[in-house]
Amino acid sequence: MKFILILAMALFNPVLASADEINRKLINQLQLFGSEKLNLQDLILIKRVVLVFADSPQDPNFIRQIKLLNERPDALINRDVVVLIDTDPLKKSDIRKQLRPRGFMLVLIGKDGTIALRKSSPWNVREISRSIDKMPLRKQEIKINLKLINQ
Repeated sequence: MKFILILAMALFNPVLASADEINRKLINQLQLFGSEKLNLQDLILIKRVVLVFADSPQDPNFIRQIKLLNERPDALINRDVVVLIDTDPLKKSDIRKQLRPRGFMLVLIGKDGTIALRKSSPWNVREISRSIDKMPLRKQEIKINLKLINQ
């Protein structure tokens, strides 16, 4: 059930010409799933979710978003992010029915299951990371990590 980003890159190889430049070690750690295979409820308190919707894997915004996510996978890994993609509106996945995207849409869901943001254009990892770092659970994680480092 678990897919890694490198497998997704193989699927989108024609549109991701710069894939060779990406740090494969980090990419192997970034979790990527097809949205039809997962239930968001299963990820509550375990992972933050970045959902990327498009009507086709050839959508320019989708291609751009995947490239942006590939640029800094370490920042997403450090924030317990799993990436879900859905590029087939005809399959009508449960997540697609729930969130009702129109064309391209990026959705960030916190560990508590709340929707933190919806965007109709691609966002880079820095912007996504800043949004995550403002979440209450992330702030708690940072405090805990700082305490552990200072001990």
